[in-house]
Amino acid sequence: MSISDKDILFLGASVREAARAEIMPRFRNLGTADVSEKTSAIDLVTEADVLAEHKITAALKERFPAALVVGEEAYDVDRSVVPALAGAELAFVIDPVDGTFNFAAGLPVFGTMLAVTVRGETVAGIIHDPVLGDTVMAIKGAGSFLTRQDGQSSRLKVAEPAALDQMVGGISWGHMDDPDRSRICSNLAKIRMTFAFNCSAYEYWMVASGKLHFIGHAKLMPWDHLAGVLAHQEAGGHTAKFDGTPYRPGETTGGIISAPDRDSWQLIRREVIGI
Repeated sequence: MSISDKDILFLGASVREAARAEIMPRFRNLGTADVSEKTSAIDLVTEADVLAEHKITAALKERFPAALVVGEEAYDVDRSVVPALAGAELAFVIDPVDGTFNFAAGLPVFGTMLAVTVRGETVAGIIHDPVLGDTVMAIKGAGSFLTRQDGQSSRLKVAEPAALDQMVGGISWGHMDDPDRSRICSNLAKIRMTFAFNCSAYEYWMVASGKLHFIGHAKLMPWDHLAGVLAHQEAGGHTAKFDGTPYRPGETTGGIISAPDRDSWQLIRREVIGI
């Protein structure tokens, strides 16, 4: 099964339309009843998440009726869809509003992520910023590109390797437990500057475009990482799980690091993650 250039354009248009119709009208306009907790006070779902996912899913099912569609919100209803990614002939993985906590708080740091997998391999990824209208698009073997709302496009490239004390990056330690949480927070003092966006969409865009040297996460769910990992790799970077193996569709355990190259990845693993 292959994805054509026309299909990629369709996917980008579907994501942008969901942002226009379902996400942005609700940004800073959510009522108390429009937001609810999933697993904790920092793990939220809003009306925008649900409706945007429904809209994208409907568009995908109409064009690709035999494909597996894995949405973050639908996963709570049927958890068998994530393991099925490994063998699916064609699958789409959706995070309708990545950074929901930020979105619900009125902070314009969130995005929509869409990944395409074919027989357990990510072949395309889209990261869309609904606020600015920018879109990162990655196609396996063809590179990563940032397209602005006005249509201007530029190829993305990761940062050059740097000494540890000159790096800028971040580890999403907020979802970790001790002793890992305390150890990593302490080790981040070795870095020149650190950020915590609580939004994979922004983090992967920044590391793929060379604005950050590295990012890391301990929580692995496919909608948070598949599109971003491909964007980073196609921009020339090295991404692997904490144990050094590639991250593949369907996996949900083990942490992940994205860095400019393998040597930088090993440095972050040793000096920041501490393993």
